[in-house]
Amino acid sequence: MSSAQPYDPYNPFGDDAAKEAQQSASGSGNANIGASKATDESHAKLHNLQNTLDETAGIMRNNLEAINQRGETLEDMDTRANELSNNAKMFNRSANQVRKDMWKKNMKLKLCIILVIIILLIVIIVPIAVHFSK
Repeated sequence: MSSAQPYDPYNPFGDDAAKEAQQSASGSGNANIGASKATDESHAKLHNLQNTLDETAGIMRNNLEAINQRGETLEDMDTRANELSNNAKMFNRSANQVRKDMWKKNMKLKLCIILVIIILLIVIIVPIAVHFSK
């Protein structure tokens, strides 16, 4: 493999090996036709294997893209879940504060009603008691 060309994982033998195989196939000429057919068959098999590898690599690239998209979707869902959790906590605090405020208002109303009833009783009972004490 020459240092001028980068390593190609889909062609592990490099261009030099392919050139040597091509030269050896053309160098034998018509002397050995059987070897030429075997070489052609091996080249066809190699070509089919290379096509299969390319298809598989394409499928793997598509799978990796799908995985990246799922990862982005999961990150987005995680962000939304965290925001929803924070909003739920804030809602819980607000609901508790409203509950406490309503309890205070209810107690004030009850105290006012009790006070009014006591004042009415005093207004009614004191004159009656004064009238009968004479």
